[in-house]
Amino acid sequence: MGGRAAARQEQDVIRACHRGRDVEGVQREVLAALRRVTTVDAAFFATADPETLLFTGGRSEDPLASAQRWFMDNEFGGADVNTFAGLVTTPGHVATLDQATRRERAASPRYREIMAPLGLGDELRAALVVDDRCWGYLCLHREDGARGFAAADTALLARVGPHIAEALRRAALVHGATFAAADAGPGVVLLDEHLERIAVTGRAEELMDRIADTNPGTLRVPAAVHTAAAALLALERGRSTMPPRARARARGGGWLHVHAARLRIDHADVGPGGHPGGPIAVVIEHADAQTTTPLLLAAHGLTPRETEVARLVLRGVPTAAIVGELHISRHTVQDHLTAVFDKVGVRSRRELMGRLLGAASPS
Repeated sequence: MGGRAAARQEQDVIRACHRGRDVEGVQREVLAALRRVTTVDAAFFATADPETLLFTGGRSEDPLASAQRWFMDNEFGGADVNTFAGLVTTPGHVATLDQATRRERAASPRYREIMAPLGLGDELRAALVVDDRCWGYLCLHREDGARGFAAADTALLARVGPHIAEALRRAALVHGATFAAADAGPGVVLLDEHLERIAVTGRAEELMDRIADTNPGTLRVPAAVHTAAAALLALERGRSTMPPRARARARGGGWLHVHAARLRIDHADVGPGGHPGGPIAVVIEHADAQTTTPLLLAAHGLTPRETEVARLVLRGVPTAAIVGELHISRHTVQDHLTAVFDKVGVRSRRELMGRLLGAASPS
């Protein structure tokens, strides 16, 4: 492919990121544009909670969908290369399996146990990061064979990755705070050590149906529920420090808060993970303003200092007190607040509070 043609096709990928689509639209159009630039035989494209880095939903193409739970369990196993969470802190945020294994793919449990049986070879993974926050993950696969992804493919994804992350960040604003009627309360799902569902409340069934998961594949619960539980297991086993919670998009707007905890059974024997052998409880509930506000501030692209000012304003703290708490001048506070208003699209403190402190989802 000529240099001019390649540059035009790369610009097509970038344009696909800036059309103001929802998450599903971003996933569909970005993958279509990438396939015009390089060979992609299967893809996984997930959203993530920028605070906890857990999956909140995923689009898996065949043959990946049939093995989605095994890929997710591998992510938290602590013994493989190129984990998505690891790529968040890697320069460029992009890597191939062939690079990580020096073309000895069988050194990767993910390749040996999942990809090779599916007929897949090299993979190109990216953490989608913009302004130091991760909004999702992308994994491109090729059929098994000697030909893997080239350095040019890695460089391309590193260049367009921030644009894809920006598209996901903007899509998150579509699911901003919405005013709601009275909440009917949380739901609870119980999972065993293999993350198989063993019990569920009726309310949890209702709330799981509202999680906007593009393609749950073979998972018996949405990706956000499964990965919260997987993160808890990894935390108990010392393989990860990722908190077992995430904010997941709700169908129709708003957010749901998903968090996992171990149930303790009195007089139970201590299991191999060092915990009394009870099931894992995953609680699903409407995300309140305290839970969603940091997410929405990040989605609007606020700097760390702008975020500090905005959070104090949302707590009702007056300018003089903000000056004292942050040790900055009144003029600087006003400059930051003006930037916050511009980015959020409001003109006053009252409008800012109205925009960001609404109830998180309809009941």
